[in-house]
Amino acid sequence: MNKFYFSKSQRINLALDKMGISSFNDLLLHLPRKYESFMPTREYNLEHKERVVFHGFIAGEFVSTRFNKVQLTRFTFTTLNGNSFQVEAWNRQYLIHLKKDETPFTLVAYYDYFKNKLTLLSLTKGVIEKDDYLRPIYSLPMALSNFEYIRLVERAFLKKEDEIETIIPTNLVEKYKLISKEEALKLLHRPKSNDDIHQGLRVLKYEECLLFSLKTLVIRKQNKQLIKNKHQFINLEKVKQFINSLPFTLTNDQKTSLNEILKDMNEQSLMYRLLQGDVGTGKTLVSLIAMYANFLRNDQAALMAPTDALARQHFKTLRKLFEKTNVRIALLVGATPKKEAYQIKLALINHQIDIVVGTHALFSSDVTFSSLGLAIIDEQHRFGVNQRLLLASKGEHADLLLMSATPIPRTLALTLYGDLDVSTLNEFPFQKRNIVTKIIKENDQLLFQTIKEEIAKDKRIFVVAPVIDEGLNIISVNELFEKFKLLFPQQVSLLHGQMNIDEKTLALSDFQSGRTSIIVSTSVIEVGLDIKEASTMIIYNPTSFGLASLHQLRGRIGRDGNLGYCYLIYSGDDEDDLDKLNVLVKSEDGFFIAEEDLRRRGPGELSGLRQSGIANFEFVNLVDDFKMFMYARKDAENIIENKDEKHNISIVKKALEEISLAKFSNV
Repeated sequence: MNKFYFSKSQRINLALDKMGISSFNDLLLHLPRKYESFMPTREYNLEHKERVVFHGFIAGEFVSTRFNKVQLTRFTFTTLNGNSFQVEAWNRQYLIHLKKDETPFTLVAYYDYFKNKLTLLSLTKGVIEKDDYLRPIYSLPMALSNFEYIRLVERAFLKKEDEIETIIPTNLVEKYKLISKEEALKLLHRPKSNDDIHQGLRVLKYEECLLFSLKTLVIRKQNKQLIKNKHQFINLEKVKQFINSLPFTLTNDQKTSLNEILKDMNEQSLMYRLLQGDVGTGKTLVSLIAMYANFLRNDQAALMAPTDALARQHFKTLRKLFEKTNVRIALLVGATPKKEAYQIKLALINHQIDIVVGTHALFSSDVTFSSLGLAIIDEQHRFGVNQRLLLASKGEHADLLLMSATPIPRTLALTLYGDLDVSTLNEFPFQKRNIVTKIIKENDQLLFQTIKEEIAKDKRIFVVAPVIDEGLNIISVNELFEKFKLLFPQQVSLLHGQMNIDEKTLALSDFQSGRTSIIVSTSVIEVGLDIKEASTMIIYNPTSFGLASLHQLRGRIGRDGNLGYCYLIYSGDDEDDLDKLNVLVKSEDGFFIAEEDLRRRGPGELSGLRQSGIANFEFVNLVDDFKMFMYARKDAENIIENKDEKHNISIVKKALEEISLAKFSNV
């Protein structure tokens, strides 16, 4: 329950408590998700489906007609300018009881150009005044109405316990002509114009950009001050010999990134580097060579993956490529038998293992290294900042390499990952994949024709659903499994997160070997699985996934260089949904797709920040507000250099507090 009551209603207090609102300041920082405009619309040249707002009077009588369980009410509305419109209202029975007098109304409706009529959205008695044209709409639980929240906001401005501090330094407030934070919140909750909203958001966005930039710069500075407890130079000639022994030729990007990594590893200060690249650009090979370099300086390495399947795949790859060396490798995952896990942990303490590959099991407090020199985290956005630091801290100042197959343009990456150095892979070691992506309906014959043809070629098919059990208008994995099992008997495996490890291993083994040609799964197959025979990806309810996730799923197919097919099963007609899915139809460029994902969803999921507690972008869109971020980063650099100046104290104090909270919060 809240530390104090906002209302006499227990229902309202419980709803606020579930929203994480425990103070009036919290309540004010929960901003409207949108604003409903009541600004009168022009009454001519209206467009089809245009939302219109008219002030006027109800003319004539209401005429109601029933169609089965729905009621249609028709009436005429005459605007203050004397123009008349026919209006249709569905299931608004109360209208026939409405008393018509000389009182004007405010009508909101959609215009049908072809039928020259209006479909009613709302009808409010009285003419809405100019100062009330914009009304806030909040994201709220069902137990709390929008009207009730507006009343609470009014009370909050009167009864808030403390002044809302503007932590932006005064010289920057003056430089950018910013209003106070309290005034910004008032404009955002009670705007009289779109400019009010713009001016209010400028303050909150800039504060967020500046605070985030400060935190990443402080962390970066702290990292650079850490030094390795022992410093042994890597024999680069031996690294070169190992590279020449591999059955691959490095791309120019791989060579550049590897040189950057080896240079970092040879420095006295610690490496904190992100290696990013599209699916199939060869990040794993670069990390493998880095692990060999780490072996040459007599240190241990840990490679952590987000899933058991990906960890096992990495283990298999490493064993094959290190088979002619003296590198000792082990696999430690949650399903490792207790006796075997104990022996592996003992061997790590005694430095009888050089590289351990694992999942979250590596976080376990009883996993101790003799000499951890390099921690590598694959698909780093699946882990929070705290988790990443926890693994690295298992060594006395170990180098940290993060890998991500959700690439973003370098300028964005340098801002988002301000505490890291960034290496980027753009080139593909082999030819770029050839994938045909289409949006089709569920029963399209093209789908089943493709499946039959690909099975005949001994290819594999992924079928993906967003949920395990039945959801609201969302098909589940279990439903799809039953459906495909009937259509393709003895040829379908099932895979999802609630299965035990033996069931998962068997399902993947059957699919990889070809004993089954189809695997019905959740997005657990999104990362890392490398099955050369996989040619087709079928994704149901694709709008449930972000663009970057859809691109990752598509990256599981076409890995043998042959033509692949990605079918997005969507039967709706929502323009925003179709626009989103068409990004995948038109592009295979992971950088472009990730940028579009950022634009639509915000950057928290890409950076891993949402999981860490260190930062969560509430107001900023990194793509649309990128210029502001650039200014804020430059301002943050100046603050760091002059941190003792009086006007910088509040913002620096806030940044240090949040870094401290993030470091010591539970992982």
